[in-house]
Amino acid sequence: QLQLVESGGGLVQPGGSLRLSCAASGSAENFEYYDIGWFRQAPGKEREGLLSLSGSGLSQNFANGVRGRFSISRDNGKKTVYLQMNNLKPEDTAIYYCGARRYSSTSLSPDTFGSWGQGTQVTVSS
Repeated sequence: QLQLVESGGGLVQPGGSLRLSCAASGSAENFEYYDIGWFRQAPGKEREGLLSLSGSGLSQNFANGVRGRFSISRDNGKKTVYLQMNNLKPEDTAIYYCGARRYSSTSLSPDTFGSWGQGTQVTVSS
């Protein structure tokens, strides 16, 4: 079973940037077999999918609301996936999670992912 740990969250002013990391460990399989997705959950709201990246790094999927502001990348040698967030807005405030799935899909539904990390808090406020 793959274990994931998110880091890099914090308090940032509107218009600022953050880079989150999702570090993987624990699976006997190669990390590049896993799609990794980034999600967020604001208080009182359901978890929403933001972006996903295939194991090879060649296929990406974006939610409409983050295209152009957020980007995803991975370093399979370090078993780490990154979420770069630019031009942050107060409505981006949430707990951010990464999830993994052992197959390729274009879906951003959280139901298609497992192996969740504990999340990292992002707060956008002046």
